[in-house]
Amino acid sequence: MARRSALRIYLPLAFYGVFLMLPFLWMILTTFKAREELLNTPNPFWIFHPTFEHVVGLLTTTAYLQWFANTLFVSVASTILSVFVSYITAYAIIRLRFPGWQTVSTAIFLAYIVPPAILFIPLATIIIQLHWFDKLWALVPIYATFLVPFCTWLLIGFLKNIPRELEEAARVDGASNLAILWRIIFPIAVPGLISAAIFSFTLSWNEYLYALVYMSSSGNKTVAVGMTTELIRGDVFQWGQLMAGALIGVLPAVLVYFFFVEYYVAGMSGSVKE
Repeated sequence: MARRSALRIYLPLAFYGVFLMLPFLWMILTTFKAREELLNTPNPFWIFHPTFEHVVGLLTTTAYLQWFANTLFVSVASTILSVFVSYITAYAIIRLRFPGWQTVSTAIFLAYIVPPAILFIPLATIIIQLHWFDKLWALVPIYATFLVPFCTWLLIGFLKNIPRELEEAARVDGASNLAILWRIIFPIAVPGLISAAIFSFTLSWNEYLYALVYMSSSGNKTVAVGMTTELIRGDVFQWGQLMAGALIGVLPAVLVYFFFVEYYVAGMSGSVKE
């Protein structure tokens, strides 16, 4: 009976795991297959003649390393900015209850549900007026426009679970709101902040539309934009280099989730860890 119960649980999970890993496996196979095998192979799920020509060609004949550095800079900077602003905003809405806080909370939720594709035209007008077009650092505040609403919404739910007694005790001891924010609330809110940071980093790393519209020079492109604009020429797809770029490009997000998955789950569930 116990064996049947285990099969009912683990067999579907095994099929689901294989289904999720198939795209990653296909990227690996395509990355290390010789060009001839990509066009004609008796077994698409096996590598008969492994090669690094696609990886070497990607790193030496394209500006992939520059695109990777650009993406890393924009993702880290926009994550830091968005989490910082969201943390302060969420605390102000939950604890300070300033005049109009309910309106601000509703506006943040509405901003979160607005698709980014609708905003890129008005944002383009602002960027042109500010002379920010084709400047890599301009993507940082641009990405914050869609990262801050979600992170604020996430942190509002997380901060609600922090007992008020901690803040009241600190105020009795003469602590200011700023001291409470950074010395009392911040250490407890670390799981929620890490969860928001992981979400922000992943979304920034995979963002395509804004980077495509606002960046034109090859030196300012991100990985997603550079690969689709530089490695696809007409109807010719450089599949080996495309898959090599995709394989390298997913590593930062995979590492972030691997090392911080416990905090991510805790933050998303709104729990507070001791």
